[in-house]
Amino acid sequence: MPKSLIAVIEDERDIQDMIAYNLQREGYEVVTAERGDEGLALVQDKRPDLIILDLMLPGLDGLSVCQSIRFDTTTQEIPIIVLSAKSEEADVVIGLGLGADDYMPKPFSPRELLARVKAVLRRGSNHLQKAEDTLVHEGLRVDLLRHQVFLNDEELRLTATEFGLLTTLVEQPGRVFSREQLISRVLGETVVVIDRNIDVHIRSVRKKLGADSGLIETVRGVGYRIVNSN
Repeated sequence: MPKSLIAVIEDERDIQDMIAYNLQREGYEVVTAERGDEGLALVQDKRPDLIILDLMLPGLDGLSVCQSIRFDTTTQEIPIIVLSAKSEEADVVIGLGLGADDYMPKPFSPRELLARVKAVLRRGSNHLQKAEDTLVHEGLRVDLLRHQVFLNDEELRLTATEFGLLTTLVEQPGRVFSREQLISRVLGETVVVIDRNIDVHIRSVRKKLGADSGLIETVRGVGYRIVNSN
């Protein structure tokens, strides 16, 4: 099986070297960049399987890099883990809102980063093991093999995390999933994620559902579920 290629875009050399060393020790191939503009060009050229992206970068800031990656049809489905010394909730919301799949505030442990890397990469393959190839609910059609979602025959562009969340909900219509359950099912039990991350991802999915955003219902004090639109 070919090794996963991971792009690390980080301007602090010590942190970049630490991340690259630990990834390579786990068997991943790594390419690096220290500037945002160079990192974006690297992603467009190499098409990595995962991007680890710092927010505070020279040349082009991380949020702009993230946005550019998501706007480019050739790179928009590559999962992104955002790193930042900023720990304010607003930065989490902005990063995830632009399409990042996960967020880690600095400082972080290499072990925790590796757990998140494995979880994000696993999301793209988890559903290939399902017995059913397609899930259908209301106007939604989820193609598990091709990792695509269609709403009224129009394809929705979802990140890997958004796909995992929507698939989990659609698999069991009417069932209420707590935030903790969604974190465990989509991100993995070994990954520590704040509830706010899930809320932001759900908000993003609802936005992409447009007029059908009501398919995802918030159950106050509990979590979320998929409901019938009728």
